[in-house]
Amino acid sequence: MLSTVSATSEERVEFRTCPLCEATCGLELTLKGEDVVKVRGDADDVFSQGFICPKGANLGALHGDPDRLTTPLVRRNGELVEATWEEAFAAVAEGLGPILAEDRASIATYFGNLNAHNLSNLLYNPAFIKSIGSRHRYSASSMDQLPKQLANGLMFGSSLTIAIPDIDNTDLMVLIGANPLASNGSMMTVPNFRGRLRDIRKRGGRVVVIDPKRTRTAEEADLHLAIRPGTDALLLFAIVNVLVEEGLVPQGLERLGNAAQHLAGLDDVCEASADFAPETVAPRCGITADEIRTLARDLAATERACVYGRIGTCTQEFGTLASWLVDVVNTLTGHLDREGGVMFPSQAAAALGGTKGKGRGIAMGRWKSRVRERVEVMGELPISTLAEEIDTPGEGQIRALFTVGGNPILSSPNASRLAAAFEKLEFMVSVDIYLNETTKFADVVFPTPSPLRRSHYDVAFYQLSVRNIANYSPALLPRLNGMLDEWETLLKLTLICAGQSPDTPIDDLDAFIALQLASSEVKREGSPAAGRDPAELVELCEPLVGPERMLELMLRCGPYGDGFGANNEGLTLDKLKANPHGIDLGPLKPRLPEVLRTPTGMVELAPEQMLADIPRLFASLERHDDKLVLISRRHLRTNNSWMHNLPKLVSGPELCTLQVHPTDADAFGLTDGGEAVVSSRVGSVKAPVEVTDAIMPGVVSLPHGFGHGASGTSMKVANALGGVNSNLLTDENAIDELSGNSVLNGIPVELAPA
Repeated sequence: MLSTVSATSEERVEFRTCPLCEATCGLELTLKGEDVVKVRGDADDVFSQGFICPKGANLGALHGDPDRLTTPLVRRNGELVEATWEEAFAAVAEGLGPILAEDRASIATYFGNLNAHNLSNLLYNPAFIKSIGSRHRYSASSMDQLPKQLANGLMFGSSLTIAIPDIDNTDLMVLIGANPLASNGSMMTVPNFRGRLRDIRKRGGRVVVIDPKRTRTAEEADLHLAIRPGTDALLLFAIVNVLVEEGLVPQGLERLGNAAQHLAGLDDVCEASADFAPETVAPRCGITADEIRTLARDLAATERACVYGRIGTCTQEFGTLASWLVDVVNTLTGHLDREGGVMFPSQAAAALGGTKGKGRGIAMGRWKSRVRERVEVMGELPISTLAEEIDTPGEGQIRALFTVGGNPILSSPNASRLAAAFEKLEFMVSVDIYLNETTKFADVVFPTPSPLRRSHYDVAFYQLSVRNIANYSPALLPRLNGMLDEWETLLKLTLICAGQSPDTPIDDLDAFIALQLASSEVKREGSPAAGRDPAELVELCEPLVGPERMLELMLRCGPYGDGFGANNEGLTLDKLKANPHGIDLGPLKPRLPEVLRTPTGMVELAPEQMLADIPRLFASLERHDDKLVLISRRHLRTNNSWMHNLPKLVSGPELCTLQVHPTDADAFGLTDGGEAVVSSRVGSVKAPVEVTDAIMPGVVSLPHGFGHGASGTSMKVANALGGVNSNLLTDENAIDELSGNSVLNGIPVELAPA
């Protein structure tokens, strides 16, 4: 179905939320016909207030990229060639049909980072996954934030019940393994992080950054503490040890007030910290005992303080323990669910299900991977097991694969093995914007619309926002002739996987999914539409279909919704359309205990899974740090691998360099601007050297997401850029034991001059 938005030859100004990272900044776009003339920050946006980063400024370049796919591709005689949509769906039915009939459990799915930025995919992926009927489910989560979601799920009962820094009110912010000046915030939706960080200091507060590298964020901080990669959990446990041994926990509990009565496992977690005194931990983590004690005391003494951990605390061997301990520290210092501490957002279109204050908790361990027997976590298996599940013969071997909005060949550990495994697949289907290093292996590739040719609402990121916001962006331009939106493509694929003909209309399935959503909403405790007839609510959404109908249901049944007439002041999709700069729903507020969904109805400070993993952490204290280790990094102008085809974002100084401390450069005979060979257990690469004291001794760094230039791809700018794929060095056997998350930081490597 085509958008009703018209294109004219006169310039006009439109507004929309940027979909390119988690900051959700408002953009002001000047359009002329189909072309983007100018992109500026929307000064009237209720959240970003005019802030814009280089990625947002290049939204027009992404829209107009001549390398974007606009027509389906089908493999014929070994080559991917353009095809009609009807031909492409027929090819899927023909190629996948025998596998569906014989063993649908041998079909795998992989969902990449782009899905989190896409309203259609977030709403329609679940039905698609269910239609396949396979446990081979993979996503970018298990090489990113899964430890954080697991830790919070065990503590609070839901994987998206995540305590977010109340950055606008805090007086001490400690960032560990996070670089928001490059990421624009991650698992923390926050436009203009630099401005907010400076506001902390203007009101007399302090910012501390703990990172192996003096990042852009560290340069803005009051204090930077360089930490040995992978030792964050040791540091955090040492902070807990100080709080316990110096008697600082009672004042933290007093600060929590009534929230303290909802804590379980307090004694267990305090006892568990006994073996992690600062003097014991300091030699391993590289931060002195005095610095650790000072940090613990400052957190305890500051009325409004928070600890925020991100990618560096997740993509390491103790990722879940580190993520858990971040919130243990926030709790014991009295900053959980308090202004200026960490608080729980209230998303307008994604209210928590279940009974307020109690639930079933999260699910894990319901099945295992075939080869390595890694456990399922919240419905998916670790991406590090995908290659072996494809290339290891035997019952249950993966024969077919769907990839949606991702490029695992560049982003997954031991990428060379995964690429070789993809060659062995019997059939592969991709939904993507580019013919890239992953989709080149597909038998059928479905394109997706430009961000300006589809609607947008941040279902995922408003759940992680530092302020409660709602902002809807309609499509600004009509879709190209014949182009389907992602939700339409996903529904077609869902029907095919369910055994239907590829020419079956999607309308009935779309209506059924909407009815299922309405049925769930009217049963939810606290819904303003509780007890209503779900079929009536779906009918009241007419003439909306697709993601707009789903969003209308979620908004009107959500915590701010009008309840389909129950509250005339409440939110509806029409109200959001009438407010193109967004609607400010207010600051974060305390939500304990109603936000909890644990079986006990308590904040579980000492989940049994965490306690059982502590001996592994303790054993790491005996290691000798005599080897170089590799860490990843990111740039403000990129987002993983998928923005390297935009010329202005990859121009200027070389982005993909091996950063080496001067001491290590001298020891290994490396020179700035020269080349080095970097080797690990699984591979080696040659990279240009950047000698800098911004990286701590004993640590080297390569950026994530590079390594373009493979034959069979069609990203001209990215291919010319090239770069080194750091995941030719990362080891698929190196994982966080609890979550199965890939270890992308702290990889042992060797160096030599090229």
